[in-house]
Amino acid sequence: MLKTPELFIACRYLKARKKGFFAFLTTLIAIGGTTLGVCALVITLAVMSGFQRDIRSKILGIQPHIYLSRVDGAVFDNYKEIINELRGVQYIKSMSPYIFGQSIIKKQGYTTGTGALIKGIDYKAEDSMIDIKDKLLPDSLIEKNTISKNGIILGSEIAKSINVNVGEYVITMFPSQLSSIPKMKKFQVEAIFHSGMYEYDTSLAYVDIKTADDMFSFEGGVSGIAVMTSDFEKAVDYARDLQIKLSYPYKTKSWIEMNNNLFSALKLEKIMMFIILALIIIVASFNIISNTLLLSVEKSKEVGILSAMGFSKFSISKIFFYEGVIVSSVGTVFGLITGLLISYGLKNFEIFKLPKGVYYVDKLPVMIIPSDIIYVCLCAFVITILSGLYPAYQVAKLEPLEAIKFG
Repeated sequence: MLKTPELFIACRYLKARKKGFFAFLTTLIAIGGTTLGVCALVITLAVMSGFQRDIRSKILGIQPHIYLSRVDGAVFDNYKEIINELRGVQYIKSMSPYIFGQSIIKKQGYTTGTGALIKGIDYKAEDSMIDIKDKLLPDSLIEKNTISKNGIILGSEIAKSINVNVGEYVITMFPSQLSSIPKMKKFQVEAIFHSGMYEYDTSLAYVDIKTADDMFSFEGGVSGIAVMTSDFEKAVDYARDLQIKLSYPYKTKSWIEMNNNLFSALKLEKIMMFIILALIIIVASFNIISNTLLLSVEKSKEVGILSAMGFSKFSISKIFFYEGVIVSSVGTVFGLITGLLISYGLKNFEIFKLPKGVYYVDKLPVMIIPSDIIYVCLCAFVITILSGLYPAYQVAKLEPLEAIKFG
């Protein structure tokens, strides 16, 4: 039920236009422009949020929530004592020691190779943290949840670059602490993993932590401790808390801090896309303004009659302000519904297939975040209000007698 006469008259004016098809077309264009802008915003934000979520899940699928190491980069000798000390911390779910070392890997019998970061791990502990099994390609030779002494797991891009398959042998060359001549070790490729993140697939290889200890002469020490927490989103706070607990000479770094530049770039890109696509709604607002001004000219005689009946200029301006708001609101609602339906279709059906050679996914990742929808609605609402002010102001300047005489 309409509560105010101004709103009632505004609705009547929209339904009873004198100029026929042209007036209907201008109203339709005004609604369509807003619909298109809101729809584009909803879909774009959903796709970008989906990419952010997908990238985050792939990073967390290969990285622990927190890295714990020494400030000076020295060998972590007393890591077992630290692990025992941290077992009682409520937010820590699991921990796993690791060893990092640089190497060059080449296929046995070949001269060309590629650089790789060797990570020595306790396979069972690492698998409980990041589910390595789920990332291994078929034909894996891993048995009894452990990497053999002379076994290695290669990233898929490393394996591709040196043309090696599971079961074949590779030679690793790595620096020696005792001389300038690099050391070499022969490994059998026991598995190939695919994380979905090119940075990891092209640079990371796993060996058993005891093998890495022998290779890099850590003498029972490790590079650091990987920590998984109960809530990855609070990893920064947890890392600070661990830093306070352990203090110098230890340092902590969360996965968020390590990938801060990437997520900052994604966030900035999302904001810029929001601003650019919001311009579509702004352009549509000019159609709403012109449509409302056209209506005010068409109804100038009625405006004079309303003034003579006792309607104030403010009340008359409200009528045409409501006209703009109604047209914009209809466009916003249609755009929101259309955008959500298209986003749902992109999420659940393979409408567009992406080439795997270019992208790390084969279909658009879509994630609808309620806060994004609220921002879109607020943006459209603000532009709606602003687009209704100018026509309302122009109508308020009409003199009753002139409106009746020349309307």
